[in-house]
Amino acid sequence: MFKMVMVAYNEAIDLEVMEALDSCGLKNYTKVIGVFGRGENSGTHLGNDVWPGRNNLLYAACEEKVAKQLIASIKELRKKLSKEGIKAFVLPVEEIT
Repeated sequence: MFKMVMVAYNEAIDLEVMEALDSCGLKNYTKVIGVFGRGENSGTHLGNDVWPGRNNLLYAACEEKVAKQLIASIKELRKKLSKEGIKAFVLPVEEIT
């Protein structure tokens, strides 16, 4: 069964997130760079003088086992870099064509 893992994170920790992907053996993903938003712990990032900073979104469709590995890696990053803001979501994948 496949899952879609979506990771929303502060652009400042892009390298760490990519290393987490590599450690799980994930080679295929989609990254959206420079998105805006607000998180409960990370604050507001709107890319302007008042609310500086931006976020990235990363999507990876993978086997459920790999999704669990990635979520574990993201949890470790959250512990280590929580002030930077990182959160992962697991979504069902109904079809891949």
